Amino acid sequence: MRALLIEKGGTARLTDVDELPQGNVTVEVGYSTLNYKDALAITARSPVVRAFPMVPGIDFAGAVTESSHPDWAAGDNVVLNGWGVGESHWGGLAERARVDGDWLVPLPSAFTARQAMAIGTAGYTAALCVDALAGMDPSDGEVLVTGATGGVGSVAVALLNKAGYSVAAVTGKSAEAAYLHKLGATTVLDRAEFAAAGKPLQKERWAGVIDSAGSWILANACAQTRYGGTVVACGLAQGMDFPASVAPFILRGVSLLGIDSVYAPKPHRTAAWSRLSRDLAADVLDEITQEIKLDEAAGAAERLLDGKVRGRIVVDVNR
Repeated sequence: MRALLIEKGGTARLTDVDELPQGNVTVEVGYSTLNYKDALAITARSPVVRAFPMVPGIDFAGAVTESSHPDWAAGDNVVLNGWGVGESHWGGLAERARVDGDWLVPLPSAFTARQAMAIGTAGYTAALCVDALAGMDPSDGEVLVTGATGGVGSVAVALLNKAGYSVAAVTGKSAEAAYLHKLGATTVLDRAEFAAAGKPLQKERWAGVIDSAGSWILANACAQTRYGGTVVACGLAQGMDFPASVAPFILRGVSLLGIDSVYAPKPHRTAAWSRLSRDLAADVLDEITQEIKLDEAAGAAERLLDGKVRGRIVVDVNR
């Protein structure tokens, strides 16, 4: 099979491989996708890969060809997100994959394999974030979404809009304002307003926040969240640090919730995919998605890390 392979000390290369890793389900991969973590692995800009050689790709969708797992049979359409795939176990940027059947969920009937990968871990994470705001109501006020032109942010804006929320979208790409408004953002804000040191407590603005940036962007978002509001953190695009104070939490009762998509339990995964099936329209997926061939993944990874990609990249592994 063809696969994108990363050797220790080397860069990713497209090659033919003869064997698959251990697992009780084999899947003929239809589509994968390119996430931020995949881009780090492919370019070796960060030590994401934990075992070599490695096939990157933390997501894939396809059809089961062989299974000794009780939940799956040949012909079942499945999706995988996370579980260390693409880091410690061969991932989806290949024509076939073999994995533990416990890691799979059914491909929702509302989506094709390509559409599921247009969503990918980024969109699935966005759904987990929106689900974490379950105690809120649109009447509570505006929700802030940082990194709004990225994969998580784009889907979060669309899902929040569908749920009736007024959404303020933060981006460093002023030229993408029309794109964000089309997804459902009411307001588009410049990332520069949030990216530098700010006061521990600032004017109360947001009923809720979905943040994929970390660092000062997350700290300032917390400082601007209204009394009793909820901030959901799921990423570190600006940095892993969190230069904040306890003031928003002990003086305004703000809650900070962390979202992990890699090892989320199956009930959370199925709930997230249920929300996506219900609330994410096909035209939104078309708006946020570009498709590439498997041999184009390495170049796309560089562009993604350089901030030159909008929305989601779907990889047709059979081209």
